[in-house]
Amino acid sequence: MKIRLRSKSTLRKRAKHGFRGYPAATVAFYGPSEARASKVAVGIVESAGGEPILLERWFSDTDDVRRDPAIEAAILGFLEAHGVVSVAMTDGLLGCPHEEGVEYPEGASCPQCPYWGRA
Repeated sequence: MKIRLRSKSTLRKRAKHGFRGYPAATVAFYGPSEARASKVAVGIVESAGGEPILLERWFSDTDDVRRDPAIEAAILGFLEAHGVVSVAMTDGLLGCPHEEGVEYPEGASCPQCPYWGRA
């Protein structure tokens, strides 16, 4: 029998409730490898198919942002301040924390994160 650990994350619990209406938030994690998320980006949309009206990012040079209580509290405060009803969140990391076109050329692999450049 497999034992499942329950998530202690309030943010993850909100995401598990599913879609409940707008405004909705998207939460995406990024990191230099699959082992550690060093960046989380949270966008808020007001309608289906709409572009994010707000985008906020949090970073950590040493810890995993998915397990940082201070960052989670800041995200929850951000969501509450903007009346977010629904939260959609990734289970894993979406990729490199460096921004294409800002920190490295568009269309190229990030030179700082060789893990994500592998095929």
